[in-house]
Amino acid sequence: MQLDHLAICAADLDAGVAWAEDWLGVALGPFGRHARFGTYNRLLGLGAGLYLEVIAPEPGASVNCPRWFGLDAPPATPRLGNWICRVPDLDAALAAFPECGRAVDLARDALRWRISVPEDGRLPMDAALPTLLQWQVAPPPGESLPPSGVRFLGLDVTHPQAAALARRVRVPGVSYRTGPGPRLRARLDTPRGPVIL
Repeated sequence: MQLDHLAICAADLDAGVAWAEDWLGVALGPFGRHARFGTYNRLLGLGAGLYLEVIAPEPGASVNCPRWFGLDAPPATPRLGNWICRVPDLDAALAAFPECGRAVDLARDALRWRISVPEDGRLPMDAALPTLLQWQVAPPPGESLPPSGVRFLGLDVTHPQAAALARRVRVPGVSYRTGPGPRLRARLDTPRGPVIL
C-alpha cells in the first residue's frame, strides 16, 4: 500500500481551488469530471508519484448512488478530507480492509482505475482508513503531472484508535497519532515555505 494522492473536499470547486491556491501559493492544474458520482476536480503534482486534488459535487449533475468521499454532505469550508492509497490488487486489499467498501470500476478519457467506495458513500472510519485504489494505466497520474513546486512531507492521521490502526495500515510517509478525531494533517513544502493542511 502506497500513498497515491490527497483530497481536499469542498462544497464548491472554485472555492476549494481558491482556498488551496491561497495556502499553497501555486495554481492548480488539470480539470476532471467523474460522471458516475457527480463530482469534478482539479489536480496538482506533488512529486515522487504523488498528487493533490480538490474535489467537489458538480452542480446539476445527476447521480443514481451516494457520492463518494462523503460529498453528499460536503464540508461548509474546504478542508483536507481524504487520503487515497494505491494497491497492486484491490480485491485482496478489500479482503483485509472490508470497511473500505466495494470495488468500483471507473474510466475517464485514457484513465482506467478501480477504487473502493462504501455503499453509503461516506469515508471509511471518517477517513481514518484510506480509500483504496488500483490504477489500470501506466504511468499513473501522479507520475505524469508536471512539477508544481509543492512537495509532500508527511501525513498525520489522528484517531482514538490510532495504535490499532497503525498496526493494520503501514504506509510510507503516514503516521497515526492518538487523539480525538478523526483528523488529517498533511505537511507540505511550498514556494512559501512549510504549510500544514
